Amino acid sequence: MLRVGLTGGIGAGKSTAARRLEELGAVLVDADAIAREVVAPGTPGLGAVVERFGVGVLTPEGSLDRQALGRVVFGDPAQRRRLNEVVHPLVARRRAELSSAAPPGSIIVEDVPLLVENGMGAEYHLVAVVHAPVAERRRRLVSDRGMAPQDADARIAAQADDRERLSAADAVLDNAGSPQELLAQVDALWRERLVPFADNLRSGRRVHGPPLALLPHQDRWAGEAARALARVVRAAGGAARGAEHVGSTAVPGLAAKDVLDLQLSVPSLGAADAVASDLAAAGFPRAPGEWWDAPKPSEPDPSRWRKRLHGGADPARPVHLHVRVHGSPGWRWALLFRDWLRADAAARDHYAAVKRELAERCADAAQYAEAKEPWFTAVAHERAERWAEGAGWRPPAG
Repeated sequence: MLRVGLTGGIGAGKSTAARRLEELGAVLVDADAIAREVVAPGTPGLGAVVERFGVGVLTPEGSLDRQALGRVVFGDPAQRRRLNEVVHPLVARRRAELSSAAPPGSIIVEDVPLLVENGMGAEYHLVAVVHAPVAERRRRLVSDRGMAPQDADARIAAQADDRERLSAADAVLDNAGSPQELLAQVDALWRERLVPFADNLRSGRRVHGPPLALLPHQDRWAGEAARALARVVRAAGGAARGAEHVGSTAVPGLAAKDVLDLQLSVPSLGAADAVASDLAAAGFPRAPGEWWDAPKPSEPDPSRWRKRLHGGADPARPVHLHVRVHGSPGWRWALLFRDWLRADAAARDHYAAVKRELAERCADAAQYAEAKEPWFTAVAHERAERWAEGAGWRPPAG
């Protein structure tokens, strides 16, 4: 099943997006509703909150006075941590129960206000952020919810800022305009991304890249790779010896196809096979058959260049995930080639010219990849090794 983390700053309109996704067919798990449930009258959660903060956070009827508690915790990070220590484990346990109860193949949307603050992005196949400018969110809190301006400011300040939240987003839903505009974006996200993503997960289908085209280097590639790598490492668990963004999209200033190359290093090919199903469940299904890196002609043992190849299931983010044995020639070469091009502007420009010329005359990505191999054999290997020796380059220890 596809798990989507939905978040946004207070007043951004996250609840509107969540309700629409539920109407479209998602199984909605609402962390705010769960947070109220676990501190309802008579629950151990409410007892623990009162024990820590006193009876002043209760209404005369004995339920939690959320405004009184908010005044205590939102202006004091230490008090907020104390509250989180009580509530977060209870919410996480209930979230897991509700997600596990969803029918197979469901699209589960977890509405989590503090997803970014709690570093939860890697738990989801995709994170969607509902965004609105701070000034507009403050206006909504004061005008629409009747919140005192100082309380609105305190609550906004207690959350991640826009930069942090947007850096965690795989999809951004802009709610600076009308509610109808937001709903149209939610509908498009569901139709064009979430439903195909869920279908790909169900069938174990990888997304192939777009038609052959080189884009100027995109700043977004680094963030997209970081989010994907976090999911890869989480899925691989103890088998992961390292995970890196490699290939042309990892080299600032270099034009590239809009496909991320990622490398996961593992102790052995047996370990790669053992985590294949976990990687597939995390959104990276394995490609069928045996896969090889192209060894140098002088390589005495070509079998050392064997790898496992996975791809991304997200229709909006093509990925090639190369799972290689730590210390193998292919693992080392992927890192050396990237670091050489990052450090040597002349080499980077030379490779860029080769890429442009081949892209213009090749019919598709497969032909393009094959056409580059003579340049690697005749030019890249020797020059990169010479640079590594002069620079004292060593691959990272794992």
